[in-house]
Amino acid sequence: MISTPKNNFFDIYIDKISTAVATCVHDELMSSAHMFLHSNGDSKKVILAGNGGSAAMASHVAVDLTKACGIRAINFNEADLITCFANDYGYENWVSEALKAYADPGDCVVLISSSGQSKNIINAAFQSKTIGCSLVTLSGFRSDNPLRNLGDVNLWVDSSNYNIVEMTHHIWLLSIVDFIVESQK
Repeated sequence: MISTPKNNFFDIYIDKISTAVATCVHDELMSSAHMFLHSNGDSKKVILAGNGGSAAMASHVAVDLTKACGIRAINFNEADLITCFANDYGYENWVSEALKAYADPGDCVVLISSSGQSKNIINAAFQSKTIGCSLVTLSGFRSDNPLRNLGDVNLWVDSSNYNIVEMTHHIWLLSIVDFIVESQK
């Protein structure tokens, strides 16, 4: 049987997530929402990308933006796209190459990297700017991570725990979706 310590793991864990979620600058969430809406108003799209859990989050948010908000949104989670571009251009360049193929000037790109050090995501940030896309970044871990200052909006979580960072990113992004849904009523 597992004993329950006085300060139980789950209470501490949920408290860490709650604290991380509450650290967001509301102006950054609002700016992100306006960027999503602006891209939609200009008949553009939102493109989301990440690795691992961040890629799963990108899929979830893209579907919710499309279905719930009526904003065209896509993500790059097709195995054949990833492996083709990674094979031809190197893993560190596959997201940049996907952006070259799919992004248009005026699109909004959302790049998610828990550590802020994923080379493929950092390269994609530079490519987004080259194309003329607005850019939202989500990162965590070190405050001076390379991704943190590359976007028009940079959402950062002060944690080095992957799941705390990913859950916080997910909540922030879904709060933007819910804000847009409410504003459309």
